[in-house]
Amino acid sequence: MIQSMTGFAEKKFDSKTLSVKISIRSLNHRFLDWNYRGAQIGEIENKLRAVFQRKLHRGRIEVFFELNYLDPSFWELRINEDLLQKILSSLEKISSRMGKSVNFSAENMFSLPNVAEFKRKDFSGEEVAFLESSFERTLDEVVRMRRREGREIGKEIRKHLQNIKQAVSRIEKLAKRQPIFIRERLKKRLKELKHEAPLSDERIAEEASYFAQRYDLTEEIARLKSHLGYTLGLLSPEREEPVGKKLDFVAQEIYREANTINSKSHDIELVRGSLIIKGEVESIRQQVQNIE
Repeated sequence: MIQSMTGFAEKKFDSKTLSVKISIRSLNHRFLDWNYRGAQIGEIENKLRAVFQRKLHRGRIEVFFELNYLDPSFWELRINEDLLQKILSSLEKISSRMGKSVNFSAENMFSLPNVAEFKRKDFSGEEVAFLESSFERTLDEVVRMRRREGREIGKEIRKHLQNIKQAVSRIEKLAKRQPIFIRERLKKRLKELKHEAPLSDERIAEEASYFAQRYDLTEEIARLKSHLGYTLGLLSPEREEPVGKKLDFVAQEIYREANTINSKSHDIELVRGSLIIKGEVESIRQQVQNIE
């Protein structure tokens, strides 16, 4: 199934001890790229990255976690009592010498290095599972959005392919006039050569072969039909693997065949047909840039 590389989801989840708001943004990227910001979650980030790698194959994912701890026991308060006692004793001496009281507030205690700190306890197994599940549910919403957009892109590409198919059919009909053109060019060429020197049968055969290969469109038309069939196969809903790079490659091949037809054609209608194909391919390639 075709997926776009763009999507966004934001969800909030609550457990007994945690409240988390998760934002996930998916953007175009040549490869698979992970970017995490927000609350410090330690090794859990590696678990989330593993979930992301299972579900997506291409694109830049920007993840933001906003985490609130609902249970006060989640935090540990550590106070360096020996150091604090030294500070208080020193303040008492200073107060005695100055003859006035020097205040020391709790705010002062936390502003001094190595005196007091809040330390977060490690996440429990239940909390880890909660964060993983919350992330996966949010990511699933992004995947659904990518798939919805992918279906719309697929519809647009099919329209362009239909236009190419019609142009190829017209080129195939017009190509039947090529032998007439070849004969006329060959007659003209042989007439020019007769003025230079007598022509042998071998030389006539060489000239005939050259013109037949130079202006024959059979192979190009056959390859175009093959490329169209392959492209439609890539757009099949049954396909599970990413197809963006393959679609881009086959679009280049279709463009190349249209260029060859253009160079071989002296019929203005054939040239117009090849230009139509090239225009449709450009539109397809713009769409493909957003496909996983």
